[in-house]
Amino acid sequence: MSKRLPPFAEKFADIDKQLYHNVQQIAETAYPEGGLDRKTALLITLAIDASKGASAGVATLAKQAREAGATDDEIKQAIRIAYYVAGMQTLAAGSAAFDG
Repeated sequence: MSKRLPPFAEKFADIDKQLYHNVQQIAETAYPEGGLDRKTALLITLAIDASKGASAGVATLAKQAREAGATDDEIKQAIRIAYYVAGMQTLAAGSAAFDG
């Protein structure tokens, strides 16, 4: 997967070279050569961005995922999984209302 960082992170190449280098290393660890295929990695990243409310990231990642061969149904499933997982935290905390 491409190691190009998002535009907001690329700004740190000039602002804070050490931090930028560290972020690049983390990206290389998260997206290693020979790891998950590009489409799967993009769908996971899209799901995480969706759960964090990063709409611009979701739009960019959906475009990249489609270019990597993802279908709309696969993108929908990634979003559904993110919603399901994020919603579980609400249920877990809410269930405390009925403890003891």
